[in-house]
Amino acid sequence: MGGLRRRGAPVRWAVVANGENRRVDLFRAAAAKAGPGALRVVEWRDVLRDGGHDFADDEVVRLDSPGENAEVDRLLRGADEPTRVEGSARWYAGFLDGVGSLRGGRRLDDPADLAVLFDKRLCHARLDAAGVPVPQSPTSGALRAVEDWSGVRDLMAEASLRRVFVKLAHGSSASGVLAVETTAAGRIRATTSVERTADGALHNSLRIRRYTDEARIAAIVDALAPDGLHIERWLPKASLGGRSADLRIVVVAGRATHAVVRTSRSPLTNLHLGGARGDLAAVRALSGDRWAEALSISERAAACFPGTLCVGVDLLPAVGWRRFAVGEVNAFGDLLPRLTGLPGSGAEGLDTYAAQVAAVRSRSPEDFPVRPALPLDTPARTAHASA
Repeated sequence: MGGLRRRGAPVRWAVVANGENRRVDLFRAAAAKAGPGALRVVEWRDVLRDGGHDFADDEVVRLDSPGENAEVDRLLRGADEPTRVEGSARWYAGFLDGVGSLRGGRRLDDPADLAVLFDKRLCHARLDAAGVPVPQSPTSGALRAVEDWSGVRDLMAEASLRRVFVKLAHGSSASGVLAVETTAAGRIRATTSVERTADGALHNSLRIRRYTDEARIAAIVDALAPDGLHIERWLPKASLGGRSADLRIVVVAGRATHAVVRTSRSPLTNLHLGGARGDLAAVRALSGDRWAEALSISERAAACFPGTLCVGVDLLPAVGWRRFAVGEVNAFGDLLPRLTGLPGSGAEGLDTYAAQVAAVRSRSPEDFPVRPALPLDTPARTAHASA
């Protein structure tokens, strides 16, 4: 086929992104440092407004997060307030349609993979079917719809779950997540970043809230339920320095290349919600010979999405750091500035973006197929219909 480059030759990069975002700057810097090539930025807002975009067959096309841009968020969710929680099902449908409208190019993100990665229920089922350890979930595979708080309570009772995470099926960055627990006296508590205003609207907040009034918890869940909910067992996590801890493992081209420890005094360890980076060396020491298993589990999770070059795996360590389960797999989980690669990973001295650039430059162009626009009846365009 014409236009193919030889391995190691200059790369014609194209990035679909919000051009003002620091993710683009970090990738541009990594690509420029790696060697000759060109970078073309295609704005998500233009893709969504114009009904797609065409790429040359020899362009290597990377998709980046459409987040952190009010105009793009409005196009995807139809909401004028970026902090609003509601609208994630519409966001999912719009995002998949946008991805499916891209034509040509050698793609680093498979549209069918993205359809699953952005539905926590489908992602859980795929991981579970592959034998990847995951928390117990009564909504895995989107086979059980949850219509309201009463439905959450019923599924918790049916599965004998006293502590669960209730998540938006298409949420990200802990948006709409509630850590729900039942006390010995049968009372309900919920920890979340969701703020419910007097008019009933839900907003993401940077402050963690704890609700003990079940009626208020029910009102939040009832408002979230139309967008689709995923429920999974709240596994007791290992601790580090007296704080709850988990791991983000970045996997590039099948190899675990980067890891960061996230710690928090709340069940939500996201760094933007007050979480802090922990000591990775301490975690490796505590894990001992199980550290290799932690990386292996992350690589097995990434292997469930073979058409996607890079994913971020959220790994949940059990108390004692001897067992691990996968909480989520993130399509855009590589924003870890200044973090360099793990020893022995092949990405030593490289940040997450440089590791991806190196992986592409070391491979043959035939490893990245040219992708036509997706017809409307493909799973990646219609997966939202069952959401």
